[in-house]
Amino acid sequence: MRFGTDGLRGVAGAELTPELALALGRAAARVLGAERWFVGRDPRLSGSLLGAAFSAGLAAEGAVVADLGVLPTPGVAFWSQAEGAPAAVVSASHNPFADNGIKLFTAGGRKLADEVERRIEAELLAVAGGGGPGREGLLSGADLGSVGTLAGGAERYADHLVATVEGHELAGLRVVIDTANGAGAGISQAVLGRLGCDIVEVLGGAPDGLNINAGCGSTHLQPLAEAVVASGADAGIALDGDADRCLAVDHRGELVDGDQLLALLALDQRDRGLLERNTVVVTVMSNLALHRAMADAGIVVETTAVGDRYVLDRMEEGGYTLGGEQSGHVILRRLATTGDGLLTALQVLDVVRRSGRPLVELAGVVQRLPQVLLNVKVAGAAKEALAGSDLVRAAVADVEAELGDRGRILLRPSGTEPLVRVMVEAPTDTLAHAAARRVADVVEAALA
Repeated sequence: MRFGTDGLRGVAGAELTPELALALGRAAARVLGAERWFVGRDPRLSGSLLGAAFSAGLAAEGAVVADLGVLPTPGVAFWSQAEGAPAAVVSASHNPFADNGIKLFTAGGRKLADEVERRIEAELLAVAGGGGPGREGLLSGADLGSVGTLAGGAERYADHLVATVEGHELAGLRVVIDTANGAGAGISQAVLGRLGCDIVEVLGGAPDGLNINAGCGSTHLQPLAEAVVASGADAGIALDGDADRCLAVDHRGELVDGDQLLALLALDQRDRGLLERNTVVVTVMSNLALHRAMADAGIVVETTAVGDRYVLDRMEEGGYTLGGEQSGHVILRRLATTGDGLLTALQVLDVVRRSGRPLVELAGVVQRLPQVLLNVKVAGAAKEALAGSDLVRAAVADVEAELGDRGRILLRPSGTEPLVRVMVEAPTDTLAHAAARRVADVVEAALA
């Protein structure tokens, strides 16, 4: 297995085995340092076993490991930043329970750079193949590290979240939340409750190790939308399994996606003088309507490749304070080092409360263009094949000419699968579907 766009991920027990987790722990300790580590997980069934194996690998290299237990991914990143130590999260994010993964943070709560991932991969191969230090170089006895439980890990993270609203309260807001039967269950209710929010109903709030992301959370919004409408709530908040992303629905049950959340936060930060260099950073997947709305507001938009790690890289390069993805990964750089779903929810609800305007009105600054995304299976390396296909280039040029400035088309090879992703935005669903299908058919015929 190799690192993907967000760590190492696969079917637990089949692809991501305890043996591999242990070897990865040893490799990570050798590359990132082995003095002190923090390890957390989401509540899926395989998390305890894989977390224990990974921690054992760290300890075998001399690390003192603090086990944070079940905690959102951004909560683990918070501890990494606060204590200046590397960390890991055992989670497969929005994937079903059978999958699991391991995400790594450098000391300070940052995701790994590509070059560091390659070094860990090389060390992992050495460990798994019996390479690395000879017997005389291995630790034993008192030199070995240890694994212990850190009490109060969730409480300190919750205190941090509450402090980010700077003394404001959310009293009077009636909200339905869906925590995806994941790592955000429990802590979400506690934090919102401390701020005076009226939690009308909790969906996906009873994790049992098997039900994470199952028909709930940010990838399955229909139950949330129905609950908001039925209860007359002001808004609905949905997290994913490891609570690093947030989507919302307004009082009508209509989706408020990551682009809209970014837009309303950008406008609020601009008005309060907090939007550094008057810029927001997004990925190539952000809707054209977001770009138009920000241009109308005089806000600069910078664009990166897909992946919140690339968004954060650009933010740090430019000194920017706000960025994220359409999928709901929102990075508030003054407050966190990675996407944080609960933090995003608090900031959005705080804008609603302070402005006195409903979420539907605030989100309406971005009137999304219909967007269609098709995945096309291809043979071999998609990136190289795309670059060499005149037929595909011609099909894309035809669609671009047809859409003009009314939409756009994007072809993106998957970084983890033999797929080409065809995305089209257009004034109508019919036009978007037709254009995407036309290009997808050419890609399939040319690259099969």
